[in-house]
Amino acid sequence: MKPRAYFEHPTKAVEDSRFSHMMAITLSPRSRYREGLIRCITSREGNIEVRGYVDRSQLFMVSGDSLEHFTVGERLHLENEEAILKKLTPDGWECIGLEDPDIWIDAETGLTHIYFTIPIKSPKQEDKIHVHLGHAVGNDLHSLIMTEPVLLQDEVLHASAKEVSIAPVNSNGVRYNLVESRDREPENTYSIVRVAIAEDMGKPWTYGPVAFHPVEHHIPWIGGHASPGPLFSREFIDVGEGKLLGVINGREANRKVGSEIRYGIFSVGLFIYNYEDGLIEWVSPEPLIRDSEAKTITFASQFVETKAGEGILYAHVDDSFVRAYTLYAEGIRAMLP
Repeated sequence: MKPRAYFEHPTKAVEDSRFSHMMAITLSPRSRYREGLIRCITSREGNIEVRGYVDRSQLFMVSGDSLEHFTVGERLHLENEEAILKKLTPDGWECIGLEDPDIWIDAETGLTHIYFTIPIKSPKQEDKIHVHLGHAVGNDLHSLIMTEPVLLQDEVLHASAKEVSIAPVNSNGVRYNLVESRDREPENTYSIVRVAIAEDMGKPWTYGPVAFHPVEHHIPWIGGHASPGPLFSREFIDVGEGKLLGVINGREANRKVGSEIRYGIFSVGLFIYNYEDGLIEWVSPEPLIRDSEAKTITFASQFVETKAGEGILYAHVDDSFVRAYTLYAEGIRAMLP
């Protein structure tokens, strides 16, 4: 009998009566993962299963006395936010709120960095949107100053950036981070994984090559959209020098139903990342997790290692609530090539 790879916790990991939809939790190691950020949806237009829906969001603080249950606090305050967003927003366009935060602590300086999606939408063209990877830095989550984005949408490369996955420094002294980006074709748009080269985590990065394109790999569960997720430590599971195992979020290919473009199921799978060379060397042929209550989305955002061979993965279900899953290294190892 194969060892189990994960256990799905039965209750929601975050609760707050103010918000019907909460997602994309990220937790700070500085607080032993008892404090962090979450994206709260303030309004939703459309159907999350159909292309064209619009969420407006705000980032809020979260805190908990355990890793299984968190409560939402006050809205995140970023000094300089208004000035930066004004500079990024063309006349007549709208920033629909900061999204999908990630926290990274600089071990050398002790500073807290956060990265987040900045979506800026055209009011006249439904599918016209600029997506930048924003950045803020401070001593902790209560003293953050927003800077220029680390990655702006690049119209020449047709590249945008969101959902960052922070890689270790490689032997050349740089980080080949991963971001979700886009590839637009006449009949379809794909979410792809692109390398983002960072020499300094607080200054602008540069776009690198595409690391994973769903069309090129013919894996059904990740055949339409791919987004990088948390990377595991080598202590949790060791897959070799210069490589890390992590989770990758994948969605089946879009389907056209009448005049609608309908999304497929989003699931959580595994990938092996060669951070020395910026190469995704393997993606699991089957997903790891598909939530028992999910109608269309299971999307991982944070992993916390709790003891040898065990940890908690947080994912949001149908862009509405956050669930915790206990992962077991022994069971996951049995899935690897």
